[in-house]
Amino acid sequence: MSRLLAVFGSVLWLVQSWAVGSVAHAAYPAQPIKLVVAYSAGGGTDTTARIVAERMSRIFGQSVVVDNRPGAAGTIGANAVAKAAPDGYTLLFASAPELSVASVGIKNLAYDPVKDFRPISLIGHVRFVLVANKDFEADSVAELISYAQANPGKVSFASFGSFTSNHLVGELFGARAGIDILHVPYKGSAPALIDLMGGRVQISFDSMPNVMPLIESGKIKPLAIATASRSQLLPEVPTMTESGVPDFIASTWFGLLAPQGTPDEIVDKLREVVSQVLDDAETQSRFASRHIEPQGSTPEEFSGFIASEKKKWEDLAEKIGLHAQ
Repeated sequence: MSRLLAVFGSVLWLVQSWAVGSVAHAAYPAQPIKLVVAYSAGGGTDTTARIVAERMSRIFGQSVVVDNRPGAAGTIGANAVAKAAPDGYTLLFASAPELSVASVGIKNLAYDPVKDFRPISLIGHVRFVLVANKDFEADSVAELISYAQANPGKVSFASFGSFTSNHLVGELFGARAGIDILHVPYKGSAPALIDLMGGRVQISFDSMPNVMPLIESGKIKPLAIATASRSQLLPEVPTMTESGVPDFIASTWFGLLAPQGTPDEIVDKLREVVSQVLDDAETQSRFASRHIEPQGSTPEEFSGFIASEKKKWEDLAEKIGLHAQ
């Protein structure tokens, strides 16, 4: 009898444990969720994260708050999430630099962009536009390439800083076009565009939200857009492919990730909610006003995308001799 009672007790404990675990997963989220943004408040990643967090809060009926942890090109915030408990309550609202670019520029990175996270979904893209000083003599990509070939090292391109996404896009353009252009790093888009307007640099690849007001006011001129097709916002501006640089598509992107080890049930639930957010008409309108192209994905698709982007930039760095610092 005692043995039978012991077996019965063990079975009862297993059933209760299973039930508690099932309820816990079903109840997720039972507390506020943090979306870690690895940049300061007010920037493009932060603004996009707040749009998504607000809509997620409504769907979940639970607070989803943005936690800004800036520094070291996004790697401080990313590392904090990589080391967080895999319970679904600390997530990374990521952009390209901390996942697909960081390994190119930083030696001994504190986390592995591929192995230390569970991708949930892509969120969207912000495309780059190749812009030039309004008085620069080249009015097209072809003219720019011809000028750079005739004047090696005399064309400067501005970036947000060394080993940022638009730095590598500029290097990629130089490699694809076979021209020698000089990289000039700045501390963000604003000072880079100031010097572009002032003629201290000639060109830059910058995001549509940053450059559209300056294009519309005639302070800088667009040469090409790094998208697969022309933009409705700039219908007269050709794509890079149309301009003679085939398959040149460049953007910064946003996505949602959890720490490695996060249960499948939580990842699946978050993926479902992100899909609802991106299908929402209000979200789409707010994204459009900021020139963000919504794009969801499965976790598997997002994982493959991160790996391919990371390899693309690492291969480029090896080809042109960029070394991590």
